[in-house]
Amino acid sequence: MVSQIMNRAVIEGGISELTRDRSGSIGAILVEQGRLSPAEVEEIQQFAVKNRLRFGDAALRLQLLTKDDIDQAIAQQFKYPILSRGGEHGVADDVVAAYLPQSQMIEPLRVLRSQISLRWVNPKERKILAIASPGRGEGRSWLAANLATVFAQMGDRVLLIDADMRHSRQHELFNLNNSVGLSALLTGRAGREIVCRIHPKLRLFVLPAGILPPNPQELLGRQVFDLVLDLFASQYDLIIMDTPATSESADAQILASRADAAVLLVRRNHTRIEELKGAIQNLTESGVHVMGSVVNEY
Repeated sequence: MVSQIMNRAVIEGGISELTRDRSGSIGAILVEQGRLSPAEVEEIQQFAVKNRLRFGDAALRLQLLTKDDIDQAIAQQFKYPILSRGGEHGVADDVVAAYLPQSQMIEPLRVLRSQISLRWVNPKERKILAIASPGRGEGRSWLAANLATVFAQMGDRVLLIDADMRHSRQHELFNLNNSVGLSALLTGRAGREIVCRIHPKLRLFVLPAGILPPNPQELLGRQVFDLVLDLFASQYDLIIMDTPATSESADAQILASRADAAVLLVRRNHTRIEELKGAIQNLTESGVHVMGSVVNEY
């Protein structure tokens, strides 16, 4: 009986100590972020131990933190950066995976990430993926941005290229200067230093489209684009290209044929069957390996 009581005391003491250690770590992060004072951290710790709660749950009960505050601190503790939303340095609302990775909306993207990874069985194989769709307004840029983000969150070094030099959007999604981009790179007016890293703790890089040229199809068809892709492929684990609509120009076919695979995106209650058939025909006739299709419901 005495032995059981002592064992229980040791276990409970160990649990309390673990709680203090864990809460102290998160507390220190929150103090550093200016979200809590040292006195508030101590108050939360005592309340957590007394009520057998985790640090975050105790802070919520005391109304000293929001769930977003706790998520940000835990993300930093596990070296899993969560980007800010909006503002001068934040991402746009559409890049949900960057600022709200725990959202249920992101789970299908993680499933897609796994499916894509499984289809590239050779680790030494060049990995360049084009995101294509029949028309505008189907979510290509949204999918490209969020898919690149979830791959980077897994630790991959990812380059997102905005190759839609007709209706570019990635610079808006990641709040980047679009005065110099892919168009300048292909005309020799800029080098690879124009690639932008989105966050110092996230290996996600974006190459915006740059100033929209009068001859996008001719630029994309030049041999220099192949050389650029080969160079980047040796530096990144994965390259994702945002492409124009297949129904509006031949740009998407040119881009997809230079990639190693393509994902075809359609939007529920938006994409027409005739446009979808046309997109599949255009891509397959260009020798594109269509890895699969995605139905966008958002």
